[in-house]
Amino acid sequence: MMSNRMIRVATISLFLTAGAAPLAAQQAADAVQPETATETATTTVGSAKKHMVAAANRHAAEAGLEVLRAGGSAADAVVAVQTVLGLVEPQSSGIGGGAFLVYYDAESGKLTTFDGRETAPKAAKQNLFLDADGKPLKFFQAVIGGRAVGVPGTVRLMEAVHKRHGKLEWRSLFDTATSLARDGFAVSPRLNALITRDSARLSTQEASRSYFFNDAGAPLAVGATLKNPAYVRTLDTIASKGADAFYSGEIAQDIVDAVQNHAGNPGLLSIKDFAAYTAKEREAVCINYREHDVCGMGPPSSGALTVGQILGLVSHFELASMGPKDPESWRIIGDASRLAFADRGRYMADSDFVKMPTGLLDRDYLAGRAKSLRRRTALGKSDVAAGTPPWKKAEFRIDGFNYELPSTSHFVIVDEAGNVASMTTSIENGFGSRLMSGGFLLNNQLTDFSFLPSKDGQAVANKVESGKRPRSSMSPTIILKDGKPVHALGSPGGSRIIPYVAKTIIALIDWKMTMQEAIELPHLVNRFGQYDIEADTGSENLALSLQMLGYQTKFRNLNSGLHGITIHADRLEGGADPRREGVAIGD
Repeated sequence: MMSNRMIRVATISLFLTAGAAPLAAQQAADAVQPETATETATTTVGSAKKHMVAAANRHAAEAGLEVLRAGGSAADAVVAVQTVLGLVEPQSSGIGGGAFLVYYDAESGKLTTFDGRETAPKAAKQNLFLDADGKPLKFFQAVIGGRAVGVPGTVRLMEAVHKRHGKLEWRSLFDTATSLARDGFAVSPRLNALITRDSARLSTQEASRSYFFNDAGAPLAVGATLKNPAYVRTLDTIASKGADAFYSGEIAQDIVDAVQNHAGNPGLLSIKDFAAYTAKEREAVCINYREHDVCGMGPPSSGALTVGQILGLVSHFELASMGPKDPESWRIIGDASRLAFADRGRYMADSDFVKMPTGLLDRDYLAGRAKSLRRRTALGKSDVAAGTPPWKKAEFRIDGFNYELPSTSHFVIVDEAGNVASMTTSIENGFGSRLMSGGFLLNNQLTDFSFLPSKDGQAVANKVESGKRPRSSMSPTIILKDGKPVHALGSPGGSRIIPYVAKTIIALIDWKMTMQEAIELPHLVNRFGQYDIEADTGSENLALSLQMLGYQTKFRNLNSGLHGITIHADRLEGGADPRREGVAIGD
């Protein structure tokens, strides 16, 4: 049986500012409040012999564990975990959104990825997020309503992985979510805090108002029982008729009606868009880092490529001997991240629509970029620009203007046979578009496209196009050594997902931390020049040292949501982010 230890985590406080403002585009994005909460969270972590689930909510983790106990595979448990997550933390993910899954099949020894990212409607044009004067809309002008809703991909992804790797009957995998939705579950402190925080926007939409608020118009209280009969009907339909029932008939038509008929901000989704949607199985993107193969999701995600670039750049330095308390470690990691994000902004997008450099992870290219890190102070603004990686046929690109803000969740599953699922799932902003249909929230993932499609006649790779999948930072990861998985992890966090995951990998491999220690390590994030430092973590001395190296710093509430499992020869060791309500449980 599993041995557990309980970790009580102090209240997460809002961050204080120290330093100047970041780049204009990022300043605008940071002005939008991401999914954060200030309640005290309780995290359960432990070890197991047979199988394990690490997820952001105990109900979801237990649903997955029930499936594993019944003889199900990690693929079966994916369906149970996701359908419960969409009920108990609806602000983060659900069947109205999309997901990326990295899957290791123990029998074949093969690693593959499943792309359930949303797609733009066929009628979408590159000016989708421009106003009448050709200027980018403000974030919530685009988000609330139907404009930013893409075709949800999560249900097709669940179907695809179940068909390929499932063992149990499809219908049985919905039992826990259906029971919880019918009988009700207690509103958690986090859900209450997030409803309260978003009340002004969430209450503007009729279906969301009637679901998330009581009869007096107040946010549902902590401990209130929340039932969802509409979600029961939706799940029953999908369970009995398969994923096709989501992409045709009443469920799809209700979503289309909610999107197209929004009074203030209608969208373009059509029934034909639903009928055309497919989840795609793609090859994993991997980089070798210190005798480990770090593998993740390629385009339309920028996750594995950007994490891979960061690791490839820092591999030229002895981080192990420096350790996590040395500001030199963070100078190297921070400026490596800035260089990687410069390439990300210039080149990365849905590769089904745009040509991308073939050499973004080329060893010689990264070695050349790493030379600029051999200095004693921070890179200046003029020192950070997109590089010129090898191309088969180079095309000129310019950087785009886009927001990318979190409402996302990550979970990891390891079953008794050694199959591993690492899945990041999202509806984008907290509570997505604020539109509900069929008992679930609809995504606003199209705002992950660049709002500006071009400038002076030059194209942006991540511009809106008909049927295209918006670029993502979701970074579900499986790390292998000698061909066998040894770690699996991922995180929410918008574009900060990438440095969260990269930091955790460095902590695991270079600094020899346990999964829980690596997750709990304070966040220091540098994407665009300013160093964001997690507040109330004892990082004040590091902040002063980084300022002396030439960085502007800012203390922030870096509310990640990392979850991971380390796979030892004789046991599984889980880690859950104390910044949220997650658990890692197993037998």
